[in-house]
Amino acid sequence: MKKIFALILLAGLFSTVAIAQSKTEKELAGTIEKFRLALIDPDSVTLSSMVSGELTYAHSTGLVENKAAFIQALVSGKSDFKTLELSNQRIQLLDKMAVVWHDFAADVVDNGNAASVKLIVLTVWHRQKSGWKLVARQAARSK
Repeated sequence: MKKIFALILLAGLFSTVAIAQSKTEKELAGTIEKFRLALIDPDSVTLSSMVSGELTYAHSTGLVENKAAFIQALVSGKSDFKTLELSNQRIQLLDKMAVVWHDFAADVVDNGNAASVKLIVLTVWHRQKSGWKLVARQAARSK
């Protein structure tokens, strides 16, 4: 009887952990969607609240920006996303960190040049008291 009770208790514990992870993943997915929308319609307050002060934002071209340069490029219109879709998103939770992969398709005007891009993007997020913050991003051209 003790073994059965222990198994039931253990199963309940695992289901609670699974529910918590599911809730955490949903919270992060919501943050990522808010971030996607902020890339299309940028404002410095929203973007600043969503990214870490230590942000490293790497583009598929090899350009690497810090937080200030990343926000400035969007707010100034230097990088202007007309459309942006994320698909095939995979989230891996690691305590207060998360690694996220997704396919990234966008129509963008960059330095006055219109382009359609298809990328594979890796982002790293850190969970803080104020919510998830983007710490790092690396993009690569998709085949």
